[in-house]
Amino acid sequence: MKSLVKTLTASTLAIGALAAPAMAGPDGITVHVDLWDAGANMETFTDHRIINNVPHYMDSMGVMVSSATVPAGEITFQVVNSSADIEHEMVVAALPDMSAGLPYNEDTARVDEDADGANLGEVAELEPGASGSLTIRLEPGTYALYCNIAGHYASGMWTILTVE
Repeated sequence: MKSLVKTLTASTLAIGALAAPAMAGPDGITVHVDLWDAGANMETFTDHRIINNVPHYMDSMGVMVSSATVPAGEITFQVVNSSADIEHEMVVAALPDMSAGLPYNEDTARVDEDADGANLGEVAELEPGASGSLTIRLEPGTYALYCNIAGHYASGMWTILTVE
């Protein structure tokens, strides 16, 4: 029962955060980000990377944003891990070519964050229910927000952000 209450509380907080669109303030734009999953006993899939174009409704975990398109400039990502059981993180990467995806290492089941543009900034490992923020300046282009805990990106834990 305690786990159910924790899950419902985290989900309610995340839904409330996502109800707010990206907002322009005196210091830039704020985007609310929800890192979610189907729970500790979920089935994970092994090839839901960007290049494979698998529909997100089949994913067992994901990244949801309050706005998928924002103006260029200073952007603050307010990130919440709404999972009841699993640690997540959010990494921002440049994505100049959707068909190429992100540089993925099959051996580690992670994106190679040392590759050019694969890690422009991150909210590192968030325990279940925890939150954090990241403020960075982004130029117009296409970006991926993804979790780089082993296996999470390939299980569909990513989304696309367009900066205009």
